[in-house]
Amino acid sequence: MYALLLAIIYAAFISLGLPDALIGSGWPVMHGDLGVPVSYAGIVTMIIASGTIVSSLLSERLTRRFGVGLVTAVSVALTASALLGFGFSGSFWMLCLWAVPYGLGAGAVDAALNNYVALHYAARHMNWLHSFWGVGASISPFIMGATISAGLGWSTAYQSVGGIQIALTVVLLASLPLWARVDKARPRVAHEDADAAHAPGEHVSLKRALSIPGVGLILAAFFAYCAVETTTILWASTYLVSERGIDPATAATFGALFLLGITAGRFLSGFFADHLGDRTLIRGGFIAVGVGLVLIALPLPTDIPTLAGLVIAGLGSAPIYPAIVHSTPVNFGARNSQAIIGIQMAAAYTGSTLMPPLFGALSSWTGLWVFPFYLVVLVALGLLMSEFLNRRLTAPAA
Repeated sequence: MYALLLAIIYAAFISLGLPDALIGSGWPVMHGDLGVPVSYAGIVTMIIASGTIVSSLLSERLTRRFGVGLVTAVSVALTASALLGFGFSGSFWMLCLWAVPYGLGAGAVDAALNNYVALHYAARHMNWLHSFWGVGASISPFIMGATISAGLGWSTAYQSVGGIQIALTVVLLASLPLWARVDKARPRVAHEDADAAHAPGEHVSLKRALSIPGVGLILAAFFAYCAVETTTILWASTYLVSERGIDPATAATFGALFLLGITAGRFLSGFFADHLGDRTLIRGGFIAVGVGLVLIALPLPTDIPTLAGLVIAGLGSAPIYPAIVHSTPVNFGARNSQAIIGIQMAAAYTGSTLMPPLFGALSSWTGLWVFPFYLVVLVALGLLMSEFLNRRLTAPAA
């Protein structure tokens, strides 16, 4: 029973990743077909992330009332409908309209599943599950590149991914009785005070969660990391086209190298995550991303360092997200973890909301060459905030 539920959670993580890279890989063609400037990609992602912030902050209430299984199924259904809406949109304003359910569908399920896994599974499982997010996010650029190359257009890619999401929704709805049985059985959880987290205690308010020492630091680190991730996903293909002269179909495929690095890195991290610990994974991940960005920035006549840099940046990014989430019950207590992870998701999507369009505005003034330097600043912020949190948590009590 527990193994079957784990397989379903794997499928849900694939569904979380599937839509995330479509806009970035398809935008070099989409903006021309829709007749809007290239910087307008940030508007769509801002709307999506705004909806995700709202549903993330509501995740604790929703999960307490309806359960993780139902929240997951309904959220994936919302995302599926939005992707099909994208696929049949012929104008920019329609994309903006469908971006609303797209965002609302992502936040609550992200927070609910991440807290469930953080409480019930070891660090290696968190990394492997998040590698399945990378599987979904890596598949979609190839779908986009294939449909563009075949002359079917970007809309066919959205329709195809929307169909996959519908199939996953059916699986999740069929699994609802299984979630109920597992909840009653209460499997062994990863943290000693996890029973308190599942007890029908008082709601952990936003004010109370934010008042916990160190929460602000981890929110800033999460903001920075997710800003790096989403800015790279959204703008890497456009950077390759504009600065490296690569054709759009090839750039859509090469843009997937970052996501392939994340996917492979999370799979590999699972084998040594329990040994190294979350803090080491976060620190090493940020440093590796910085190395990858240096390679991307090198002004060399060959594209090989740039492509290698995308892979290295992806490998470095791999353990950061799962390690931050998995460490939350340990750092702040299992009773507070659902509320704090919900706020972490909101901080993550705030970074996703603000920083890619900010880069779009900045690049329209400076040029796309600034892409790797912009990301280096965010990487430095994430590394510093996570190290400050480590010092706070390890400092002896006064």
